[in-house]
Amino acid sequence: MANRVRVASFGEVMMRLQVPGYDLLSQASCLNYSFSGTGVNVGSVLARFGHDSFLVSRLPDNAIGDAAAASLRKLGLSTDFIRRGGTYLGMYFLENGFGPRPSRVTYSNRQESSFNTAPADAYDYEAIAGSIDAVHFCGITLAMNDAVRHHMLELAKAVKGKGGTVIFDCNYRAGHWGEGGYALAKPFYEKMLQLADIVMMNEKDAMFILGMTTDKEDRLDQLQALIPAVASVYGISVIAGTHRTINGDHTHSLLGFLYKDHAFAFSERLTFAVYDRIGAGDAFASGIIHGELSSFGPERTVRFAAAAAMLAHTVAGDTPMSNESEILRAMTDTNGDVIR
Repeated sequence: MANRVRVASFGEVMMRLQVPGYDLLSQASCLNYSFSGTGVNVGSVLARFGHDSFLVSRLPDNAIGDAAAASLRKLGLSTDFIRRGGTYLGMYFLENGFGPRPSRVTYSNRQESSFNTAPADAYDYEAIAGSIDAVHFCGITLAMNDAVRHHMLELAKAVKGKGGTVIFDCNYRAGHWGEGGYALAKPFYEKMLQLADIVMMNEKDAMFILGMTTDKEDRLDQLQALIPAVASVYGISVIAGTHRTINGDHTHSLLGFLYKDHAFAFSERLTFAVYDRIGAGDAFASGIIHGELSSFGPERTVRFAAAAAMLAHTVAGDTPMSNESEILRAMTDTNGDVIR
């Protein structure tokens, strides 16, 4: 790889409890568990791409926390900035969808988790900022509570103050913000966008979260009208995201975009079968981050990110598992033949 960069991700480690096959929770008698979260997913992929990758988080000081920490190390993540304390790990239960029935995620113990109850002095922002080149944040984390939002903003300010790169994935989740969520979220999103250098979002985020308007009706036209405005208003260097289409034959199509230096770059529209959708957005974000940190050109970066997202749909579990060479191969060869 061109550049080895020290990147931290700030976020919660969660336990994923998955019902085997396509059973409902009410039918199942066992669950498969693993550890994930946006920060875990993004950080582990960046480690696989050859960067020095750290997670900034808090785990319970018990056997569950030990198991989570072991999983992070296995994924190539440094635990130097992991703090221990509290009692719980956030959990979610996943039921796989089939045909017309969508997959379903049910959260448990989220607000009581060690991460979401971390005290004000849990993290040494200046020490972390002095040890890294870039930091990644997620809108899902932003939705948790005021204490977590305080940690996010202070760490982002510290990294920015030391000349580091701040990355923010909007990742708005209506269920976390509750009724009137867009209005509640807007001031916090604006604070993060003002600090961010690289942002993952699309035109829907601009319209619904930020309240921006356009007279365009086509999604692509809306994107091309609003994303440059967002970049200008908030001083963002790079904005990237995807448009997803779910086809009648249950395949998905994905179009990636990247806006940089007053110009758009687009990937090919990729169409593929889906094995496990969760974590694919993190794969795309990781591809954009890797491309930017490795000085790829915009076209190569967005094509790389879209191919990474496509491959993530083919692997079970939240955490994308493809390395750089596999993604580069997928950019030119998607026939699925046996590699010999």
